[in-house]
Amino acid sequence: MEKTNVFETSKVGKYQFFAMPFHCDFSNHLRIDHLGNDMLNAADLHSDARGFGMNYLNTVDKTWVLSRFAIEVVDMPVSYKVLNVETWVESAMRFFTSRNFAVTGTDGEVYAYGRSIWAMIDTNTRQPVDLLKVRDGLLNDYVETDKPCPVDSCSRVKVNGSANLWSTVKATYCDIDINGHVNSVKYIEHVLDLWDIDWYNFHRIKRVEVAYVAEAHCGDELHFYVEERSESDFYIRIVTRNEVCRCYVKFEEIITK
Repeated sequence: MEKTNVFETSKVGKYQFFAMPFHCDFSNHLRIDHLGNDMLNAADLHSDARGFGMNYLNTVDKTWVLSRFAIEVVDMPVSYKVLNVETWVESAMRFFTSRNFAVTGTDGEVYAYGRSIWAMIDTNTRQPVDLLKVRDGLLNDYVETDKPCPVDSCSRVKVNGSANLWSTVKATYCDIDINGHVNSVKYIEHVLDLWDIDWYNFHRIKRVEVAYVAEAHCGDELHFYVEERSESDFYIRIVTRNEVCRCYVKFEEIITK
């Protein structure tokens, strides 16, 4: 059976979401954790329509695992605005693939860009899977190298030993996803809660990065160690018994006229 007769053939997918009021913060702008969910939902829709999504992988005991994720904000939409999330695979290697995102409005305004790196694992052994052997290398058919993503690539997010404990949160039911561990975006949500609302009265988020290291599960205590390298740059290490992920948050000051 020809692959092009079965699956969506376009390399770039475009999906519509909405900035619903209950996904916005006190300033009436979409929260970045909800934007992250929209991006990851777009990634799922894109991969599923092209034959390498979760609907297929679940039948062969495999799953996607997010390794790194970066969101860079240009201008967050306000409530009821339409978001068009474009996503495409930038590269595919044996054990990792990179996927990019562009978020725009109906009038062409740019809201944000994103970058991500993914791996695939066997759900029985929890070991990495050779991506280029899944469906005879189908992923390679969808690599798009001509579409630019004008923000920095994901980094390893190195946190120095000078980080201080700011908070401890217990992972509960609402934190856990379909794979049985803490949801990728939930880490972002907990990190953003490290600053109080007074801080957000005068600062907006410019960039968030997460480098995922290990899984955390329901009942685990998440300890948040923060290193402040400048007034706008914060590096966070999240630890249970071991390190589970590292985050970077860059703020910019809100200039009032």
